[in-house]
Amino acid sequence: MTLTVTHEHGLRIGVAVGAVEIASYVYGEDIPAFESSKPYLHPMRTLSGALVSAYRPHDHRWHKGLQMTWSHVSGQNFWGGNTYTHGQGYVPKDNVGAMRHDAFDLIDLTGDELTIGERLTWVASTGQEWVSEHRRQRFHGVDAARGTWVLDFTTELTNIRGEALELGSPTTHGRDNAGYTGFFWRGPRGFTGGEIITADGGGGPGTMGTSTSPFLAYTGRNDEVDGGATVLVFAGSTSRGKITWFVRNDPFPAINPSPAFHEEITLAPGDSLALEHRVVVADRIWTRGETEAFAAEHGL
Repeated sequence: MTLTVTHEHGLRIGVAVGAVEIASYVYGEDIPAFESSKPYLHPMRTLSGALVSAYRPHDHRWHKGLQMTWSHVSGQNFWGGNTYTHGQGYVPKDNVGAMRHDAFDLIDLTGDELTIGERLTWVASTGQEWVSEHRRQRFHGVDAARGTWVLDFTTELTNIRGEALELGSPTTHGRDNAGYTGFFWRGPRGFTGGEIITADGGGGPGTMGTSTSPFLAYTGRNDEVDGGATVLVFAGSTSRGKITWFVRNDPFPAINPSPAFHEEITLAPGDSLALEHRVVVADRIWTRGETEAFAAEHGL
């Protein structure tokens, strides 16, 4: 099926199938500094228009749909909100950085695919430029019969600070089983308590902190419209270490293929970290069999 694109220059790019805008990539919003200004995808919708992302929920105002973000970077917080500090818990600090959109070097629409290439700079709270990022997003795989669309997300992060960067998470800083960092999806509140499915019969909240499954699916029931949806995330790859799942279905729905869950990544000056992930949005609650079959057919 053909995609259509609307570009509100300086603010957002909308991606639609027919009358339904399935994704809005917001890159120019004026976001409070405490929430860590950065681009995000919201709203995200199924082909029938059901919402599958959350924006500024009351418990974590810095959660905005689907984002590339990072919780601990050499003392800086590019996640937003308070910073986990061992022995003190979450502490408000003057250390919240931002990810600045610099330019699009590609916006290519070819019928049933849209590719967006973008350059960004991670700016510390001190105003220093620490990371140069080149990300690419490819919207494709629209299948009306199966009710699916696909997003491929790749990024390369290069250290331009002039000294080593330590990329970590709350777990690498002492909080057990809270290794969130990187590519993060926050689902709508109605998805709370949804089913978590992984490969080989696995799933459930116990998936937190594990690394064996190449994919993770989350199913939930829609508000506003009947039925439900499935969000399928492929762990993909990292050029350093391994991908570990951060996932919750209570007290809120979230998925994060974390590249620094248990161990920090050290980037020397000029070194880069490459990440690749895939997200599938399905217009129905899939069974385990349907999930595994799709994952086998469309995995990275």
